[in-house]
Amino acid sequence: MPPNPTNQTLIQAVGLKKVYKRASEEIVALDKIDLNVPSGDFIVVTGPSGSGKSTLLHLLGGIDRPTEGKLTVNGVDLTRASEAALTHFRRDHVGFIFQFYNLLPSLNALDNTILPLLAKGLGWRESRERGEAMLERVGLGHRQKHTPGELSGGEQQRVAIARAMVVDPCVILADEPTGDLDSAAAHAIITLMVELKESLGVTFIVATHNLKLLDVATRSYELVDGRLNGRDR
Repeated sequence: MPPNPTNQTLIQAVGLKKVYKRASEEIVALDKIDLNVPSGDFIVVTGPSGSGKSTLLHLLGGIDRPTEGKLTVNGVDLTRASEAALTHFRRDHVGFIFQFYNLLPSLNALDNTILPLLAKGLGWRESRERGEAMLERVGLGHRQKHTPGELSGGEQQRVAIARAMVVDPCVILADEPTGDLDSAAAHAIITLMVELKESLGVTFIVATHNLKLLDVATRSYELVDGRLNGRDR
Protein backbone atom coordinates (compact mmCIF):
# COMPACT_ATOMS: atom_id res chain seq x y z
CA MET A 1 0.00 0.00 0.00
CA PRO A 2 1.71 3.23 -1.10
CA PRO A 3 2.20 5.87 1.60
CA ASN A 4 -0.15 8.82 1.87
CA PRO A 5 1.17 12.17 0.65
CA THR A 6 3.65 13.71 3.06
CA ASN A 7 2.09 15.80 5.86
CA GLN A 8 -1.30 14.09 5.50
CA THR A 9 -2.53 12.58 8.78
CA LEU A 10 -1.72 8.89 8.66
CA ILE A 11 -2.54 7.83 12.23
CA GLN A 12 -5.08 9.35 14.57
CA ALA A 13 -5.70 7.98 18.05
CA VAL A 14 -8.20 9.57 20.44
CA GLY A 15 -8.60 8.47 24.05
CA LEU A 16 -6.82 5.19 23.38
CA LYS A 17 -6.90 2.88 26.37
CA LYS A 18 -5.85 -0.74 26.82
CA VAL A 19 -6.67 -2.73 29.92
CA TYR A 20 -5.55 -6.31 30.53
CA LYS A 21 -7.27 -8.53 33.08
CA ARG A 22 -5.27 -10.89 35.26
CA ALA A 23 -7.60 -12.87 37.51
CA SER A 24 -9.49 -10.16 39.44
CA GLU A 25 -6.83 -7.52 38.73
CA GLU A 26 -7.01 -4.95 35.95
CA ILE A 27 -3.74 -3.70 34.46
CA VAL A 28 -3.89 -0.41 32.56
CA ALA A 29 -1.25 -0.70 29.82
CA LEU A 30 -2.26 2.48 27.98
CA ASP A 31 -4.24 5.28 29.58
CA LYS A 32 -6.24 7.69 27.38
CA ILE A 33 -3.63 8.32 24.71
CA ASP A 34 -4.11 10.92 21.98
CA LEU A 35 -1.76 10.72 19.00
CA ASN A 36 -1.61 12.26 15.54
CA VAL A 37 1.08 11.10 13.12
CA PRO A 38 1.57 12.78 9.74
CA SER A 39 2.70 10.64 6.84
CA GLY A 40 6.46 10.60 6.48
CA ASP A 41 7.29 11.14 10.15
CA PHE A 42 9.99 9.24 12.06
CA ILE A 43 8.45 8.79 15.50
CA VAL A 44 10.47 7.47 18.44
CA VAL A 45 8.78 6.21 21.61
CA THR A 46 10.92 5.63 24.68
CA GLY A 47 10.07 4.49 28.18
CA PRO A 48 10.95 1.86 30.78
CA SER A 49 10.13 -1.80 30.34
CA GLY A 50 6.45 -2.39 31.00
CA SER A 51 5.48 1.18 30.18
CA GLY A 52 3.25 0.15 27.26
CA LYS A 53 5.51 0.65 24.22
CA SER A 54 4.90 -2.78 22.70
CA THR A 55 1.19 -2.55 23.50
CA LEU A 56 0.99 0.73 21.59
CA LEU A 57 2.66 -0.82 18.54
CA HIS A 58 0.32 -3.82 18.70
CA LEU A 59 -2.70 -1.50 18.63
CA LEU A 60 -1.30 0.62 15.79
CA GLY A 61 -0.57 -2.52 13.79
CA GLY A 62 -3.98 -4.10 14.26
CA ILE A 63 -2.54 -7.01 16.25
CA ASP A 64 -4.64 -6.12 19.28
CA ARG A 65 -7.71 -3.97 19.89
CA PRO A 66 -8.06 -1.06 22.31
CA THR A 67 -10.36 -1.34 25.31
CA GLU A 68 -11.56 2.22 24.75
CA GLY A 69 -11.01 5.05 22.29
CA LYS A 70 -10.79 5.40 18.53
CA LEU A 71 -7.89 4.54 16.25
CA THR A 72 -7.66 5.21 12.52
CA VAL A 73 -4.63 4.24 10.43
CA ASN A 74 -4.44 5.14 6.75
CA GLY A 75 -8.20 5.62 6.65
CA VAL A 76 -9.00 2.28 8.33
CA ASP A 77 -10.96 2.45 11.60
CA LEU A 78 -9.23 -0.30 13.58
CA THR A 79 -11.68 -0.09 16.46
CA ARG A 80 -14.59 -1.17 14.26
CA ALA A 81 -12.84 -3.42 11.73
CA SER A 82 -13.74 -7.09 11.54
CA GLU A 83 -11.08 -9.74 12.10
CA ALA A 84 -10.91 -10.30 8.34
CA ALA A 85 -10.44 -6.58 7.75
CA LEU A 86 -7.68 -6.45 10.36
CA THR A 87 -5.91 -9.33 8.63
CA HIS A 88 -6.01 -7.44 5.33
CA PHE A 89 -4.88 -4.26 7.08
CA ARG A 90 -1.82 -5.95 8.58
CA ARG A 91 -0.98 -7.57 5.25
CA ASP A 92 -1.38 -4.49 3.05
CA HIS A 93 -0.65 -1.44 5.19
CA VAL A 94 1.94 -2.32 7.84
CA GLY A 95 5.51 -3.61 8.05
CA PHE A 96 6.80 -5.02 11.33
CA ILE A 97 10.41 -5.10 12.58
CA PHE A 98 11.27 -6.99 15.76
CA GLN A 99 14.24 -7.09 18.13
CA PHE A 100 15.08 -10.72 17.35
CA TYR A 101 14.40 -10.52 13.58
CA ASN A 102 11.81 -13.37 13.41
CA LEU A 103 13.36 -14.87 10.28
CA LEU A 104 12.70 -18.48 9.29
CA PRO A 105 16.04 -20.27 9.81
CA SER A 106 15.55 -22.77 6.96
CA LEU A 107 14.98 -20.07 4.32
CA ASN A 108 17.60 -17.86 2.71
CA ALA A 109 17.50 -14.07 2.85
CA LEU A 110 15.58 -13.72 -0.41
CA ASP A 111 12.93 -16.28 0.50
CA ASN A 112 12.46 -14.68 3.93
CA THR A 113 12.06 -11.30 2.26
CA ILE A 114 9.37 -12.35 -0.21
CA LEU A 115 7.15 -14.29 2.20
CA PRO A 116 4.71 -11.36 2.63
CA LEU A 117 4.35 -11.02 -1.15
CA LEU A 118 3.62 -14.72 -1.59
CA ALA A 119 1.07 -14.47 1.25
CA LYS A 120 -0.68 -11.72 -0.73
CA GLY A 121 -0.90 -14.02 -3.75
CA LEU A 122 1.77 -12.33 -5.85
CA GLY A 123 3.43 -14.57 -8.42
CA TRP A 124 6.79 -16.18 -7.72
CA ARG A 125 8.67 -14.31 -10.47
CA GLU A 126 7.46 -10.84 -9.51
CA SER A 127 7.97 -11.60 -5.83
CA ARG A 128 11.59 -12.59 -6.45
CA GLU A 129 12.24 -9.49 -8.54
CA ARG A 130 10.82 -7.21 -5.85
CA GLY A 131 12.66 -9.10 -3.12
CA GLU A 132 15.99 -8.88 -4.95
CA ALA A 133 15.51 -5.14 -5.47
CA MET A 134 14.71 -4.57 -1.80
CA LEU A 135 17.71 -6.59 -0.61
CA GLU A 136 19.89 -4.47 -2.89
CA ARG A 137 18.38 -1.34 -1.33
CA VAL A 138 19.26 -2.50 2.20
CA GLY A 139 22.78 -3.46 1.14
CA LEU A 140 22.40 -7.24 1.01
CA GLY A 141 22.14 -8.00 -2.69
CA HIS A 142 25.27 -10.12 -2.39
CA ARG A 143 23.88 -12.14 0.55
CA GLN A 144 20.45 -13.11 -0.71
CA LYS A 145 21.25 -16.83 -0.88
CA HIS A 146 22.51 -16.99 2.70
CA THR A 147 20.37 -18.36 5.55
CA PRO A 148 19.97 -16.41 8.81
CA GLY A 149 22.56 -18.62 10.51
CA GLU A 150 25.12 -17.46 7.97
CA LEU A 151 24.41 -13.77 8.58
CA SER A 152 25.46 -11.40 11.35
CA GLY A 153 22.87 -9.84 13.63
CA GLY A 154 23.01 -6.58 11.69
CA GLU A 155 22.57 -8.42 8.39
CA GLN A 156 19.62 -10.38 9.77
CA GLN A 157 17.97 -7.13 10.82
CA ARG A 158 18.52 -5.77 7.30
CA VAL A 159 16.71 -8.82 5.93
CA ALA A 160 13.88 -8.17 8.41
CA ILE A 161 13.71 -4.55 7.24
CA ALA A 162 13.61 -5.68 3.61
CA ARG A 163 10.78 -8.08 4.46
CA ALA A 164 8.85 -5.28 6.17
CA MET A 165 9.39 -2.86 3.28
CA VAL A 166 8.78 -5.19 0.33
CA VAL A 167 4.97 -4.82 0.46
CA ASP A 168 5.17 -0.99 0.17
CA PRO A 169 3.57 -0.36 3.57
CA CYS A 170 2.37 3.04 4.70
CA VAL A 171 3.93 2.58 8.14
CA ILE A 172 6.76 0.56 9.67
CA LEU A 173 6.36 -0.42 13.32
CA ALA A 174 9.72 -1.30 14.86
CA ASP A 175 9.93 -2.81 18.35
CA GLU A 176 13.48 -2.44 19.76
CA PRO A 177 15.07 -2.85 16.30
CA THR A 178 18.59 -2.23 17.66
CA GLY A 179 18.14 -4.01 20.99
CA ASP A 180 20.12 -7.13 20.03
CA LEU A 181 22.93 -5.34 18.16
CA ASP A 182 26.30 -3.89 19.09
CA SER A 183 26.77 -0.14 18.83
CA ALA A 184 28.24 -0.17 15.30
CA ALA A 185 25.52 -2.40 13.88
CA ALA A 186 22.85 -0.40 15.72
CA HIS A 187 24.15 2.84 14.20
CA ALA A 188 24.07 1.27 10.71
CA ILE A 189 20.47 0.12 11.19
CA ILE A 190 19.39 3.57 12.40
CA THR A 191 21.06 5.15 9.37
CA LEU A 192 19.32 2.68 7.06
CA MET A 193 15.87 3.32 8.53
CA VAL A 194 16.31 7.09 8.17
CA GLU A 195 17.46 6.66 4.55
CA LEU A 196 14.41 4.53 3.76
CA LYS A 197 12.11 7.05 5.42
CA GLU A 198 13.59 9.90 3.41
CA SER A 199 13.84 8.12 0.06
CA LEU A 200 10.54 6.22 0.11
CA GLY A 201 8.43 8.46 2.33
CA VAL A 202 7.35 5.62 4.59
CA THR A 203 6.43 6.48 8.17
CA PHE A 204 8.42 4.87 10.98
CA ILE A 205 7.26 4.41 14.56
CA VAL A 206 10.05 2.99 16.68
CA ALA A 207 9.73 1.80 20.29
CA THR A 208 13.16 1.67 21.88
CA HIS A 209 15.47 1.98 24.87
CA ASN A 210 18.19 3.27 22.53
CA LEU A 211 18.30 7.02 23.13
CA LYS A 212 20.52 7.50 20.06
CA LEU A 213 17.32 7.25 18.02
CA LEU A 214 16.12 10.52 19.53
CA ASP A 215 18.74 12.27 17.40
CA VAL A 216 16.98 11.28 14.17
CA ALA A 217 13.36 11.53 15.29
CA THR A 218 11.01 14.09 13.75
CA ARG A 219 9.01 13.76 16.96
CA SER A 220 9.63 11.79 20.14
CA TYR A 221 7.45 10.60 22.98
CA GLU A 222 7.99 9.01 26.37
CA LEU A 223 5.60 6.43 27.75
CA VAL A 224 5.43 6.26 31.54
CA ASP A 225 2.78 4.21 33.35
CA GLY A 226 0.69 4.05 30.19
CA ARG A 227 0.67 7.82 29.64
CA LEU A 228 2.23 9.38 26.56
CA ASN A 229 4.25 12.58 26.84
CA GLY A 230 5.59 14.12 23.65
CA ARG A 231 7.55 16.99 22.25
CA ASP A 232 8.26 18.42 18.81
CA ARG A 233 11.86 18.68 17.71
